[in-house]
Amino acid sequence: MPVRTSSITDSITTALPKFFEQAQSTTANHQKNRVALHKLHKEAATHVQSVQNGESVKLVGERAFEDAFIDMMNRVLHVKKGVLLADRVVKFVGGFVRFMNEKAAEEKGDGDENEDTPATRFVARLLKHLLKGFLAKDKNVRYRVLQIVAEMISHLGEIDDDIYTLLRASLLERINDKESSVRIQAVIALSKLAGTEDPEDLDEGEPDVIEVLMEILQFDTAAEVRRAALLNIPATQRTFNAILSRTRDTDDVIRKIVYSHVLSNLQHPKQLTIAQRELIVRNGLGDRQAPVRAAAGKLIGTWVGVIGGGLLEFLLTFDLLGSEVAEDALFSVFVTRPDIFDNAEFDEAFWNELTPEKAFLIRVFVEHCINTKDDGRLESSLPVVTALAFKIQAAYNRLLEQIQADEEARLLGKYNEEEQEANEEARADQEFVIGEMLRLAVNLDYADEIGRRKMFGLVREMISQDSLPEGLVARCLDVLRILSPNERDLIRVVVEVVHELRDNGEPEKEEEAVDEAEDATQAGDTPKKAKTAEPTVPRTDLSEKDKARMAMIDLRCLNLCIGMLERVNGTFEDNSTLEGILGELILPNVKAKEMALREKGLVSLGLCCLIAKRMALNSFQLFINQVQAAPEILKIRVLKIVFDILMVHENEFLGRPGDAGERIVEFLLHVLENEESEEAQAVACVGISKLMLSGMVTDERVLKCLVLVYISPYTKDNQELRQCLSYFFPVYCYSSPANQRRMQKIALSAYEMLSETYSNLDEDLEMIPPSQISLLLADWTDPRNAVDMRGQVMDKVIHVDLAVDIVRALFKPEIYKEDKKILCQMLGKLYFPDEADEDKIRTLKLLLTTLQRRRPLRDTTSKNAMLRFDKALTKRFAQPLEGFNEDDFRKLEDLKELFEFLDEFKSDDEDGEAFPPPPGKRAARSQSVSTSAPSDDDDFEVKTPASRSKSKRRKIKDTGRAASPPVTPRTVPKRAAKSRPSIVVESGSESESENSEDESGTPTPPAKRKARSSKEQPVSKRKRDETELDEQINDLLESHRPDASDDEEGEVDDLLGSEDEP
Repeated sequence: MPVRTSSITDSITTALPKFFEQAQSTTANHQKNRVALHKLHKEAATHVQSVQNGESVKLVGERAFEDAFIDMMNRVLHVKKGVLLADRVVKFVGGFVRFMNEKAAEEKGDGDENEDTPATRFVARLLKHLLKGFLAKDKNVRYRVLQIVAEMISHLGEIDDDIYTLLRASLLERINDKESSVRIQAVIALSKLAGTEDPEDLDEGEPDVIEVLMEILQFDTAAEVRRAALLNIPATQRTFNAILSRTRDTDDVIRKIVYSHVLSNLQHPKQLTIAQRELIVRNGLGDRQAPVRAAAGKLIGTWVGVIGGGLLEFLLTFDLLGSEVAEDALFSVFVTRPDIFDNAEFDEAFWNELTPEKAFLIRVFVEHCINTKDDGRLESSLPVVTALAFKIQAAYNRLLEQIQADEEARLLGKYNEEEQEANEEARADQEFVIGEMLRLAVNLDYADEIGRRKMFGLVREMISQDSLPEGLVARCLDVLRILSPNERDLIRVVVEVVHELRDNGEPEKEEEAVDEAEDATQAGDTPKKAKTAEPTVPRTDLSEKDKARMAMIDLRCLNLCIGMLERVNGTFEDNSTLEGILGELILPNVKAKEMALREKGLVSLGLCCLIAKRMALNSFQLFINQVQAAPEILKIRVLKIVFDILMVHENEFLGRPGDAGERIVEFLLHVLENEESEEAQAVACVGISKLMLSGMVTDERVLKCLVLVYISPYTKDNQELRQCLSYFFPVYCYSSPANQRRMQKIALSAYEMLSETYSNLDEDLEMIPPSQISLLLADWTDPRNAVDMRGQVMDKVIHVDLAVDIVRALFKPEIYKEDKKILCQMLGKLYFPDEADEDKIRTLKLLLTTLQRRRPLRDTTSKNAMLRFDKALTKRFAQPLEGFNEDDFRKLEDLKELFEFLDEFKSDDEDGEAFPPPPGKRAARSQSVSTSAPSDDDDFEVKTPASRSKSKRRKIKDTGRAASPPVTPRTVPKRAAKSRPSIVVESGSESESENSEDESGTPTPPAKRKARSSKEQPVSKRKRDETELDEQINDLLESHRPDASDDEEGEVDDLLGSEDEP
């Protein structure tokens, strides 16, 4: 027996190296070597040695084979990633384990499933050895052992529960490895364990493999790890949401893989929900990268063939009524599958019974023909105008019949919930079909006068009926705009319809029947004077039922007016017909108590202000008051109106000489800082960002406020605001050197305030650290990031001036140790051009020298960073700094202010450096923060509401780190829990100004202010607000009478000089 054991050991040690040597050269011989290696293993398994007097045997042959195999495998464990020879050996090992287990399974009988075999013993020994390498210090060893495990884990066969548990725990531990290459192999191995895991075997609260993989897929910082998880995680109903979240991944390759590899392997798109399919189309076709859009388009094109049944079946997979995603998907199919587009036909049978899918298909098909200028297919697909008009009329009559039948059934009590739901769905489908045909009618050729008159009469009749669904009003107005010769004619028709609706709704005595055909006018007819309704019964004397009916009619008329004004580009003065509707409909509803009517009235008035400069000047104060007093929904609409007016009439508000524009900016900042509603705050942020980006507002205070709001921990959950500013700052700074210069001027003061907020941050709040804030500021002000545009000269010395500001800040005795370290490290990240201004370089050198002499840095990190920066500066600009002499600099008149600043600081030997308390023990600071420059204008005051809770609404405040002139206090950001005091954009008389100063001179301490919601206002306060609103409406009515001819300059002065607040 010893002779035989020695011979098999020699043959193993001789043959195994040859197998591994051949395996690393090419993968072509792997199968041959696996077969030979398996034969050698079987032969070795027959060599045993009896022990304990024959009661047991010692597997000497298997032991020798395993030792030699592990020895050969160990030789590749130290090889780094990317070496092809080692990768082939790993693949050979995995293939051998698979081949061995397959052969063992074939040789097993049906009754010996739990029998211990040479294959199971070999796998167990190999796994135990590899698991030791999971904790190796060498990252290459960890990578290789995990790579081998990932290669062989799918073919392990039967293993002990203890080994499986140990393997799973070790893989879960390697998921958190600091090396991304190791985490990739752990993800691959874990994904292969996902199908074998039994949830009942897990402890309570322990995550399963699928949950771990979904977390890695969404939150791992390395793109390659997320990519591995995406390619290996099983696509099931449980994982679809996590997979689809990668359609918004920051990595372009991952986004493309979602469409080209993962989703393309699904058997049917109906495995996904409608919402998931719409998400795929929206994100894929809207991606910023063309390869991703192409992959998404190809995927959507394959859906048509997989679904079967053509385009109509394809459209059934989307919600046509609830979203516009189906339109993009159909356009994509027409582009990626031209064969489908060429074979599309619309015969008479297609038009006889229109469904939502058919109406949608023909409309999108026609728009695609127009976009691609395919006139041949367009002519063959479009019906004649008269025929389409009759089809629209028939569909609308069916809709009216459905509405009438539903109303009768409801009155008779013959309605159950199921029938009601089915009828509402049928009405929605019929309304959608009519809307699609109206959109199709916009693209028709109206050279046929008979068809044009038929369509005009039909659409006019539709909008004159109060039963027309609100969703079809805009569609009808689009058709009217095409049919009308000009805007004046469109306005005339709509005004006539409004008067008809209001006249028919008045509860007055019966009038003589009027022939509608004679009363209505056609497009192009001679305009006639609009009738003025003469109600016989005052609104206050109507019954509640009549009031509700009149309110519904006014709501319909306001919707018509809004739709009309949105389609008008001319001025208000050119369309005198609007005067009557303004005074009779719009302004009375602005002061309506019903929220819906007031909202529509304010929107209508705002649209009128966009085309009427005089009206905008008179109405602006009304909108300002509504922003402060209105509920959240109405406030959001009014805020949008305010920004639209400022964008359209820039010169009359923001561009006017004087302090009017400054007070408007103060008001907008007050809304941004103190608004409680996140949505309203986001609207204010978007509007202010637009004003800044367009150059209408250039105030540095506004830019500083936006920076504070962006990084503030209190806006963390306001994703709309954060997303807006994430786009705004790079675009704003990189688009203009002047914008970068403004950012440089406010960078240090903004950093100090944010750093103070971070040091006093509550435990339940999150905020990016000051080190990251400094990186943002350095990046935004980097002149190399500026876009090269014609006519703009790069300001290359911005970072030089920023470095001067940083060194000046380091002189302040109250600056903290952590801030010093971050600012000193920030100096090394600034860009200094070779052609920098020599005077500025010398100034910076003088500041550095004086700082090291009079205010030397005590912290080692700060000192080393400062010395490195000083050494690099001296070396790079050796020539300009040659012969540097402080005495010669003192003779220069331009540097007088600099030396006055330096002479204020004594040496540490004479006046020791002030060491503030540690960051955790900082003294309490002022409750207000300054973000504005001193102003001589005391007539406009922004009153700040009381703080909510100190733990939840702590202010970002100026800590008074440096002496500064008096400033206007402001808190950023803060959402008050009480109703805000009225903010009036106006300039009062001297006596009023003095009274205002006396009242606001001693503000109430925040702790003593009582929060009161707008709903809890006293009754007298509500009545006073309503009285003021009525007076403002009456003033508007007086100003818009035909004989009103006040001078525009006087109106602006009146607007900004009157005092309405008590």
